[in-house]
Amino acid sequence: MEIKVPVLPESVADATIATWHVKTGEAVTRDQVLVDIETDKVVLEVVAQADGVMGEIIHDSGATVTAEEVIGKMEAGGAPAAKKNDAPAKQDDTKTDAAPASSDDSNDDALSPSVRRMIAEKGLDASKIKGTGKNGRVTKEDVEKFVSAAPAKAAAPAAAPAVAGDRSQKRIPMTRLRKTIANRLLEAKNSTAMLTTFNEVNMKPIMDLRKQYQDVFEKRHGIRLGFMSFYVKAVTEALKRFPEVNAAIDGDDIVYHNYFDVSIAVSTPRGLVTPVLRDCDKMNLAEIEKAIKELALKGRDGKLAMDDLTGGNFTITNGGVFGSLMSTPIINPPQSAILGMHKIQDRVMVVDGKMEILPMMYLALSYDHRIIDGKESVGFLVTIKELLEDPTRILLDI
Repeated sequence: MEIKVPVLPESVADATIATWHVKTGEAVTRDQVLVDIETDKVVLEVVAQADGVMGEIIHDSGATVTAEEVIGKMEAGGAPAAKKNDAPAKQDDTKTDAAPASSDDSNDDALSPSVRRMIAEKGLDASKIKGTGKNGRVTKEDVEKFVSAAPAKAAAPAAAPAVAGDRSQKRIPMTRLRKTIANRLLEAKNSTAMLTTFNEVNMKPIMDLRKQYQDVFEKRHGIRLGFMSFYVKAVTEALKRFPEVNAAIDGDDIVYHNYFDVSIAVSTPRGLVTPVLRDCDKMNLAEIEKAIKELALKGRDGKLAMDDLTGGNFTITNGGVFGSLMSTPIINPPQSAILGMHKIQDRVMVVDGKMEILPMMYLALSYDHRIIDGKESVGFLVTIKELLEDPTRILLDI
């Protein structure tokens, strides 16, 4: 049986093999995950179609592959690999002893254990050492000659143990998701006229509301009442009042959206992703909380599908969960704006001429000045502030 790359989403040209979970000759069961394949946005799992034995791995981890490309083979219903290969293994051993020149092994496999250990200890590249032994094999003398010809290079690895430990370093390639994030951030910085405006909001009314109705809400809807549902409802109402913020530039045109799909920035083990809550204007607080929790769990487990990540007219990012007091979020193209929520912290504020300690939070709106003017951006942020400081407005639509 051939193991193939799944059909990739329409906008994805190729993918990268992230991790093989099985080895050649290993027994596998039906529906067992064989390999993870990483695209620009999601990770696809390829499972075994039947019980059997894993065969050849054609493309190893890190290889770039395309849709429906064969990356490995397995034998359905096969016996354990050791039993099937006993006879060929003995024949191969005999051939190797009698005629080393006919061996199909790689140069590294042809090295004797002592030579291989010597090369590893000195940190050398076996392919660069010219062998003078029988059939071109590399001998100990060849290694010593190579080291003496390049004393400076040979000395460097020997000095490493003296500073190992606290001064160690590790180099790993960037994942496709991390590369995509990096490219999109640079694209946003270089292709938009980005500007950020700030405000602050008194979170006491929402905190009091949550404290009063938390137990009843959770008992009724089966989920806790958090802050994000209030943020999403406030943003949705503000987008209705300021359609420029819900629009996007497409060439020389401005595209105004008559629906409200809000992206929520979620931190996952593989990087930052922005799954989309669709039709937020038609959802109540409980539905929003459930949808956010579902997307967060799927992001944590690497189960987000491409449909979960495509679209979105506006993004909310909450750096406050990590302790951020203030930031300037970067726009998520092709969107025109992003709202940053931050840490709620007690501060001394003047209310009606008197000082009070209130739980305050900074708001940051980064927007594309090509489509959104200062008046609209400030008005949008003030609207969110007013709705959060008096959440009854959200219910009464005022």
